[in-house]
Amino acid sequence: MAFRSITHRLPDGGSILTAIGFVLLVTIVGAAPSVFSSPDTPWFRALEKPWFYPPTIAFPVVWTLLFILLGIALWLVWRSDADGRRLALGAFVLQMLFNVAWTPTFFALEAPFVALGIILVLWGLVVGTTVAFRRVDRRAAALLVPYLLWVTFAAVLNFELWRLNA
Repeated sequence: MAFRSITHRLPDGGSILTAIGFVLLVTIVGAAPSVFSSPDTPWFRALEKPWFYPPTIAFPVVWTLLFILLGIALWLVWRSDADGRRLALGAFVLQMLFNVAWTPTFFALEAPFVALGIILVLWGLVVGTTVAFRRVDRRAAALLVPYLLWVTFAAVLNFELWRLNA
């Protein structure tokens, strides 16, 4: 009787270090706007907030977790040789540009309506990136789902902040 063994290829040490590098890169790029703008301003504190506005601590915790997931997803796509890899990587970079643009637009420019436009475009780009990732690596696409859910919530929150304070 022949036994077939199923082997799962675990990433080697170098690959794990590369994955960590991707996580750090995404986290640094994603967090960079917070160096120049933040919600800790008199303007933002004075805004009327919707009833579902989360506690302040939620934002850095959620974004840190999301950036970890995004970094791992990006690493999975980057190391793949599947068709569509370049398109998926390009889609990721484009959505990340809009992600980074939102924070200074909302907080530094104090422009919630313009930020709403940015986050709506971002939402569409995240959907597109998820679809592109799915064609390359389904695990990578699955790792983007929490990000899509958070961007959806953030868009609703942005809309309500604009609506309540227009």
